[in-house]
Amino acid sequence: PRSDCVMAEQLCLSDSTCNATYRILENCALAKTRLLPLDHDSRVRCLNAEFDLGNSSLLHCKCHRRMKRQEHCLRVFWTVHSSVTDGYFSLETSPYENPANEEHWKTDYNKLAALVSGKNCSQLAGDATNPCLKATHVCNLSKKCVRLRTEYASICTKGAGSEDVCDRRRCHRGLRNFFEKVPEDFTKRILFCPCQDEFCGERRRKTIVPDCSFQSNAKPNCLWLLDSCLEDHICKSQLADFQQNCQPADTSPDGCSLHNHAACLQAYMGMIGTPMTPNYVSNSSVEVSLWCTCESSGNQKEKCDQVLGMFESNKCL
Repeated sequence: PRSDCVMAEQLCLSDSTCNATYRILENCALAKTRLLPLDHDSRVRCLNAEFDLGNSSLLHCKCHRRMKRQEHCLRVFWTVHSSVTDGYFSLETSPYENPANEEHWKTDYNKLAALVSGKNCSQLAGDATNPCLKATHVCNLSKKCVRLRTEYASICTKGAGSEDVCDRRRCHRGLRNFFEKVPEDFTKRILFCPCQDEFCGERRRKTIVPDCSFQSNAKPNCLWLLDSCLEDHICKSQLADFQQNCQPADTSPDGCSLHNHAACLQAYMGMIGTPMTPNYVSNSSVEVSLWCTCESSGNQKEKCDQVLGMFESNKCL
């Protein structure tokens, strides 16, 4: 089986040849992180170091969603793959193993009842007209779900309605905590609940407390959001995962190159709580977007439109 990158790094560091190659790649990745331009010889040295890893477990390692030491694992992955991150549309190698499949993604409310210590979900039948309310009530039956949901809601609503501004970083951290630690059976139902009216749609749109986590007084340029994302191992990894699993294909009947909508929705969920947090744009549709604009992008307008288009007009998503 493919090893995770933390184990692969340990194996590499215990071998003198691999260790020396890996140290070169660390310097290459560090230069990239600090936006230091590499001269031709340095670029060649970096590419050769990556090539020298050959078929080592380090070159083919992956990370697991929700694993311990996830950030460390992702740092190792991007150290080894630093040469593939030159541009936005080069981020097609997801560091994550095993995306969701359609069967796994279906929610069985009987299974959910078992997850919440055998409590009966039949009492939720009255919420049928508002699936988002029902999803919230199901979350309330789980100690972990309600605790982490209350936690991020509390952080993200501080400063609302006053001159104080919310602490967006803490809000994002709380959201990531919720979506990473609570079982997906709960989180996906809260985020993707199907709505027939605007009251339900408003509840769905406000799931992530958009006044803090999503909106700001002025929309930044989408390329600024992208740069912020690429500086962060978690965000860069989730973006690569999103790109791989939500890659649109005009020639495909379902608009999706991998034909795996479950994996695409899982990848979309991973973007929440990152600098590129998306959200629903209204109470009456399922259209989503980033909070950014491509005005004043100059000669980078096309690239900017591509970044925004991955969310706004992505048929696969």
